[in-house]
Amino acid sequence: MLEAAVVLLCLFLVGVSLYTVNSSSVFAAIIAMGVFSIILTVLFVILKAPDVAMTEAVIGAGLTTAFFVIALDKTRDTDGGHR
Repeated sequence: MLEAAVVLLCLFLVGVSLYTVNSSSVFAAIIAMGVFSIILTVLFVILKAPDVAMTEAVIGAGLTTAFFVIALDKTRDTDGGHR
């Protein structure tokens, strides 16, 4: 049963990574990258590596996603191209 869960999560990882690469929206790609990190966190917990899982959750899913969203918001053209 555990092997089936690991295989299923790995398939989700492949699907999310393909969506991230082929996404036409930068925001959707950033969110998909966060989802990738969350799935990876679950895999690390299943593989009994809680320290790595916690690090991946905080850095990968949390900070990196937040930094990318903030950077995307800062680079949006809000004043008609007068930057």
